[in-house]
Amino acid sequence: MTALPPLREVIARHGLDARRSLGQHFLLDSNLTARIVRLAGDLSGRHVIEVGPGPGGLTRALLASDAASVTAVEIDPRAVAAIEELLPDARGRLQVMAADAMNVDLASVAEPPRQVVANLPYNIASPLLVRWLRQAAAFERLTLMFQQEVAERICAPPGRGEYGRLSVLTQWTCDVAIVLRIPPAAFVPPPKVWSAVVRLMPRVEQPDAGLFSSMERVTAAAFGQRRKMLRGALKDLGGEALLHAAGIASHRRAETLTVREFEALARTT
Repeated sequence: MTALPPLREVIARHGLDARRSLGQHFLLDSNLTARIVRLAGDLSGRHVIEVGPGPGGLTRALLASDAASVTAVEIDPRAVAAIEELLPDARGRLQVMAADAMNVDLASVAEPPRQVVANLPYNIASPLLVRWLRQAAAFERLTLMFQQEVAERICAPPGRGEYGRLSVLTQWTCDVAIVLRIPPAAFVPPPKVWSAVVRLMPRVEQPDAGLFSSMERVTAAAFGQRRKMLRGALKDLGGEALLHAAGIASHRRAETLTVREFEALARTT
């Protein structure tokens, strides 16, 4: 790849000031973006999808890897124009999609083996993740950056204050680990919180769509009233009868249940 202009110059030329409404915080440090790409593992022959590329710092690092292709999904037309500047040097390996990632079926935009590597927009990171978990079998790996608070919720074990619906859904479908923490000063503009990169490895066995929907209902009810005992929190789903059928004591609270116990409840509904 030929010498590219500094990212700050790209931002200035396209008027790409970060917008809170889009959850934008740009990572410009090429050492950090290269490290994130390395954390995604060997990308040789992989088709990588990036969501929310902004001015293209991570996109550049992905194109510098051995990935077979990179598909950048971006809703902001200013950022789309910035990313399109990389097309001449990408030798046909870059596709730019001007689209809202919440409305895109990621499995349809790239061939397998496919991975997702992204610094996710803060304001839609959690709903995006849940959307992708519904089709986790479509991905070889997901290497995603979140606010550190969200990353800790994703990886929290039962009994921790951070443990909740997102923890259960993610750990049910994937092996997860925080692999990198990044301070606010690394971003433009700096957020008020640290960020963290989470690596998600989808499990070989995945739930079907019906079971996943049941798990969503059970966890939403259980953690929606987490101070209540489960017999009260799950009253609308069967309460005592549901818990008895799943072999779970009705006086327990949501944060004490393991992922497998939640699965038992979902299979019983």
